[in-house]
Amino acid sequence: MDNFSVLPEGCISQILSMTSPRDACRSSAISSGFDAAANSDSAWEKFLPSDYRQMICRSVSPVVFFTKKQLYFSLCDSPLLLDGGKLSFALDRESGKKCYTLPAREVDIAWKEDSRYWKWISLPESRFPEVAQLLHVCWLDIWGRISTAMLSPNTTYTAYLIFKIIDQRHTGLESLPVKASVRFVNGEDEYEDNNSSTVFLKLRTLRSVGGGQNGRLPQTRKDGWMEIELGEFYNDVADDGEVEMRLREVSSSKSGLIVEGIEVRPKVGV
Repeated sequence: MDNFSVLPEGCISQILSMTSPRDACRSSAISSGFDAAANSDSAWEKFLPSDYRQMICRSVSPVVFFTKKQLYFSLCDSPLLLDGGKLSFALDRESGKKCYTLPAREVDIAWKEDSRYWKWISLPESRFPEVAQLLHVCWLDIWGRISTAMLSPNTTYTAYLIFKIIDQRHTGLESLPVKASVRFVNGEDEYEDNNSSTVFLKLRTLRSVGGGQNGRLPQTRKDGWMEIELGEFYNDVADDGEVEMRLREVSSSKSGLIVEGIEVRPKVGV
């Protein structure tokens, strides 16, 4: 501790910038010298992605901040709408790595422009101007693609479908097993069911699920939406392509699903 106390603030900031946002916040309690270094712009600049200025320029709304630390946590807690609302961008609080959400309008959904099957509505709890509400369909097929160049390198990502189910007005979703998949796209490869996993969009009782039907269950998010994991992938430093995230069920009639979008974010604990 005594050795650190004699170092210039700039040197301490440089050291802290090579740790993590969590470590920088904790170190501010050590001493007044550490507090100044841990809150310095030079330290928090390193925790922000290298292209954060471009992200701010693409934001639909003005981004106001007074320190880089304030900007960092603002990007963690308040996702930016980019490119006229076609994309949502945020940072993972623990690591500072990039998170993106593709809104329903930018996701491919079978029959989504046919008003007999889907309709577009606005919900105050959604970050996007519109979400997709399923009226009635047998062929449920939702998929989105994202460029790996947009994501943080050397990172394991998990993809999620963000959705809600309309209480008392849904059918065919109670215990229906649905296929989910995440894959790197090579040319025009076709979707293959045998490379997918089983998930459920709604499950009230274990008794409602048939024997031998195991799969991932949805979770409630802090923002009030539900999410179901579609799968995960590792984004290498040299990867330059697209990842496709998909949810599919084509065997029976369904209604009452509301789709907000597909999110990719760093896997927890990795």
